[in-house]
Amino acid sequence: MSEVKITSEVRDQFGKGAARAIRRANRVPAVLYGHGTEPRHLSLPGHELLLALRTPNVLIKLEGAVTELALPKGVQRDPIKGFLEHVDLLLVKRGEKVVVEIPVTVTGDVISGALLDQQMIQVQVEAEATHIPSGVEIDVEGKEVGFSLHAADLPLPSGTSLVSDPEALVLHVVAAPVADLPEEPVAEAAAPAEAAEEAPAEAAAE
Repeated sequence: MSEVKITSEVRDQFGKGAARAIRRANRVPAVLYGHGTEPRHLSLPGHELLLALRTPNVLIKLEGAVTELALPKGVQRDPIKGFLEHVDLLLVKRGEKVVVEIPVTVTGDVISGALLDQQMIQVQVEAEATHIPSGVEIDVEGKEVGFSLHAADLPLPSGTSLVSDPEALVLHVVAAPVADLPEEPVAEAAAPAEAAEEAPAEAAAE
């Protein structure tokens, strides 16, 4: 996985007012923690950080006031406008293993008359901090009703191990529901016609 370089600045003022001032300067308050170190309070450039966070489990190479490798572990956004409010960063070292969640994506189409039911959109894995997979992809092209795939069956890259329950159902293929068509009232429609035919016959007999 690629590393994204972001220049950090140390911040020494805290509270809502200080955080608002940082955001007005197009920066984002952040906290770096991990490996038993004291939390370090930083501010990061907002636009660069926003672009970096588009990649799941992006590895951030901090430069400037702090030079460390970090993974985003908590991202707070404004619920209405969506801008970044705060980011928690986990300090990592090259060569160490970390536990993260990666997305499960599906490609292809199941056979006609079937539906794909995806139960899990992400799984938890353990991988080396600088080699976290961007995700795991499953091809369901032409899969028939009854096909299922569990977490243990996921094609994880070398060096990545599963942490999620291996028996957990990731997806399966089910039959598409058939719409119930209204029954044609054949018997009811025929009854009046039969009555009409019998009426002239009875009149002739009289």
